[in-house]
Amino acid sequence: MDGERRAHMNGVHIYDAPDKLPPSNTRGQYQIGGCVFLYYIYLEYLVLLGCNTLHLYNLIAMHNSIREDKYIPTKLYKKEEIQMNSVSIPTMEPDRQYYFMNQCKTLVLEKKAALNRPLTYNIQTFGCQMNSHDSEKLKGIMDEIGYEEVDDEAADFVIFNTCTIRENANQKLYGHLGHVKTLKNKNKEMIVCLCGCMMQEPHVIETLKQKYKFVNIIFGTHNIYKLAELIYSYLQTGKQTIEVLDETKQTVEQLPRKRKYTFKSGVNIMYGCNNFCTYCIVPYVRGREQSRKKEEILAEVEALAKQGITEVMLLGQNVNSYGNIYEYKDGKIVEVDEKDRVTFPQLLAEVCKIDGIERVRFMTSHPKDLSDELIEVMAKEPKICKHLHLPVQSGSTNILTRMNRRYTKEQYLALVDRIRAKMPNISLTTDIIVGFPGETEEDFEDTLDIIRKVKYDQAFTFIYSKRTGTPAATMDNQVPEDVIKNRFNRLLTLVNEISNTQIKRFADQIKPVLVEEVNHHDASLVTGRTEENVTVHFPGTADMIGTTVDVKLTDCKGFYFMGERIG
Repeated sequence: MDGERRAHMNGVHIYDAPDKLPPSNTRGQYQIGGCVFLYYIYLEYLVLLGCNTLHLYNLIAMHNSIREDKYIPTKLYKKEEIQMNSVSIPTMEPDRQYYFMNQCKTLVLEKKAALNRPLTYNIQTFGCQMNSHDSEKLKGIMDEIGYEEVDDEAADFVIFNTCTIRENANQKLYGHLGHVKTLKNKNKEMIVCLCGCMMQEPHVIETLKQKYKFVNIIFGTHNIYKLAELIYSYLQTGKQTIEVLDETKQTVEQLPRKRKYTFKSGVNIMYGCNNFCTYCIVPYVRGREQSRKKEEILAEVEALAKQGITEVMLLGQNVNSYGNIYEYKDGKIVEVDEKDRVTFPQLLAEVCKIDGIERVRFMTSHPKDLSDELIEVMAKEPKICKHLHLPVQSGSTNILTRMNRRYTKEQYLALVDRIRAKMPNISLTTDIIVGFPGETEEDFEDTLDIIRKVKYDQAFTFIYSKRTGTPAATMDNQVPEDVIKNRFNRLLTLVNEISNTQIKRFADQIKPVLVEEVNHHDASLVTGRTEENVTVHFPGTADMIGTTVDVKLTDCKGFYFMGERIG
């Protein structure tokens, strides 16, 4: 024996002390002071499958390539289990997923060696910011198991993170799949994976089983975190793997993540929706509301701040109803006592206390749940951006009732008055649907009236799209297409007119602007946003990305400003 290695049995290496690490891309166990734990080393990153806290800290101090933003499980395995190569699969999350990530790494390394080339992946994301945030997790897992991201769908592993908010979103995906089938015929190693909201619809799964049998892995919105486990299952069996859950009360966030930006990040604070607006499929595919624990959210934001993130956006289908919390206790998922719950304004205030975080945003807010407490916190806390997205959907109380929005036109306007009384210069944006079933000309005029009264900085306007599976899809009095188009054009004219007037109030003001990127059309310019979410282009260089600089807003171009840096 060489003095360093103590024993070698059943392919397992056991060491007295980790003075020297084995070569990269190796697996085994260490024994430190009588404690044996699994390790896997890949590209100088040590992934631990089991150790106790004391020895973990010793190893982190010794192996400085461990990154602080990695979650490291701390489950202690019995020495006998390890030496007999019979370690059981962890049942607790996220330990279980890290176990499967390591299993996938081995298989991916073997496959890359056999092909003598890297393995690539591509993720196509459709829909809302929640989906974009989920895709960051998917990318993090794919990077972790050894795939390399590319922009081309002709990759070895293609993932479609789907949206189903509108009927045509489904048709769009099927179009993509037709193209991917052609690519897969050329690359037999290609793996095709579908996930997200569209997969929660039973008729979609049946269609995929019958007409798109080349799709290898399918899962829904409730088990995004299980990507590695599902990949491992497919790689082991070679059979189509489908796992779609109707609901879950388990949230798993401590996973690898590949963020688009190094200076700002979204943070999920809750999942699901309880509102059941009659036009919306979200509650049926995202499930009931459940909130993460405050301590978990704050820990995540603190970790982001340490990594240099300065702006966070708190995400949820309806952040104002945050607080319906569940926790894992004594092996069961249980509801938290009401006395221990936290309101969204209280959570916001705690997030703002975290050092390093300079800007806090959130979305989306449902008007019926936006409290005076939240208005007070927004008004007094300088870190909270003075921009509020407040979807009105319609200005007609009649249509709002049919939509099941649970507020009236008058209540919405009173809410706006309370907001502006505390924050006179706040930027308000909204969503508006035109042509909802039963909408009369009088109803539409009410919508135009609320736009004139609120004076939105920006409005996202949509023609009503019948969505199978929602109550509105079977309502009487569907509005004729030509009437909808006429109203939509009139709506756009008014929205653009008011938005142009509203944005001009910032002209000649000096505003702090967070620089996000080099301008896509002119490389001599950089692009950023004010706290009011106003886009600004001004002369700058790539090294300014992620910094906040003072900019004078000089020239209004309708929906954005040109500016010049001050100082």
